[in-house]
Formats: sequence, C-alpha cells, structure tokens
Amino acid sequence: MFVRKSLRQVVFLLLASALVLTACNMGATPAPTVDVNAINTAAVATAMGQLSAQFTQTALAAPSATAMPTNTAVSLSTLTTPVGGSPVATTSGILPTVSFNSTPGASPIPGFTPLASPAAPSGPTASLGDACNNNVFEADITIPDNSIMKPGEDFIKTWQVRNTGTCTWDEGFVLAFIGGDRAIDPTNYEFKKSSDFVAPNTSVQLSIPLTAPLTPGTYQGSWRMQSDSGYFFGTPLTVVIEVRK
Repeated sequence: MFVRKSLRQVVFLLLASALVLTACNMGATPAPTVDVNAINTAAVATAMGQLSAQFTQTALAAPSATAMPTNTAVSLSTLTTPVGGSPVATTSGILPTVSFNSTPGASPIPGFTPLASPAAPSGPTASLGDACNNNVFEADITIPDNSIMKPGEDFIKTWQVRNTGTCTWDEGFVLAFIGGDRAIDPTNYEFKKSSDFVAPNTSVQLSIPLTAPLTPGTYQGSWRMQSDSGYFFGTPLTVVIEVRK
C-alpha cells in the first residue's frame, strides 16, 4: 500500500512539473530558422563596404594632379639674375628674333657676338701668290679692255706687272694662257734668257702677240704667271676685244 501511494505521488509530481514547464513556454517566441544564404550575402556586403571605404580614403590622401604649365613668352631683356639665384622674369613679352648676322645700325643683343661682315671681293691687284712667287697687275700698256678690232687684225697685248715675291722670274717661268677664246690665237710668254729675268720688286712689261677673229663679236683671254715648278701665282692678266667689220 505504501509503495503504490509513493508511486502515485511521483507520477503526480512529474505531471505537475510538465504542466508548469509547458505553461512557461507558451508565451515565448519560437527560435528563428537559420538562413545560410542570408549570412553569406551579409558577409559579402560588409567586405565590399570596407573596400569602398579604403579606396575613398586613398583617393583623398593622394595629392591632386598638378596642371601642366603653359608656355609663357618672356623677353630676354626682362630677365634679371639675383646674386646666387636663378633668372627671374620681371615682365612678360615676346622673345626677340636673334640674328647671328650683323645688322647696320642695330645694337647687338647682350651675350651674342654678331658675325663679321663678309670680306669684300679682292680687287684686280690682289695678291694671289706666296712669299716667294707673287705679282700684281699695274697697268694695260696696249689694247685696254673692250677695244674695237677689225676682223683678222693682228695686235700685241702688253701688260705692266710687278714681281712682289722674293724669288726671281728666271728660266722656266712662263706667263701662261689659262682660259678664254682660242680664236684669238693665244700664246705663252717664256722667260728664256737673262735679259727676260725679273728680279723681286721690279716692274716689267709683258707682251703677247694676238689676232682678232674673223667673225664679229666679243672675245677674251686670260693669262697667269707659272713658276718653273708648275705653280700658278699672282693676279690673272686679261684681254677683252670687240671685233667689228
């Protein structure tokens, strides 16, 4: 009897406890169901947000691009150079045109040395030899340039020249025809004997026999001194004639 009573009490207590627990859980919110896809989406969104924030901070920290300077024309005359410093432009202007040739009446630009003017062409008496062999033309003794001649007329052209070198014109020296019209029958003058020799600083008259061509027109010829070694030197000697009927 005692055992049955005790067993009934235990069963009663268990049922009472179960009812009490059931009553306590009736008002509670059921546990949410876990969504794996939602968790992955949230993680990706968080990572993208962090990366975006980092890029934004990097862009703000980077220095802004400096605009390329535009070319500014500065006049050379406005540049000043302080002691120990770099040239500073005081005013802006246009760079001047620099000419390396000298211009009459123009002031040269500081820092530039204008080129010298070209030398004037040598005159008819210019020296064209060396210290030993040289000569200058002094005068036309006969048949000045542009003399009128008759067709077939014989004439003698004579020049006066001076030996301006230090060597004597002796045997082997020649006044040689170097160019012109062969129609005037040009020949050479040769220094063959002692009476023909020309000492330094001595004037001499040299003559060449010629013939006017038969055809009317203007004719010319040139001669030049030649040393016994074949070296041409000195001022060329010329003749110019006009043949008329």
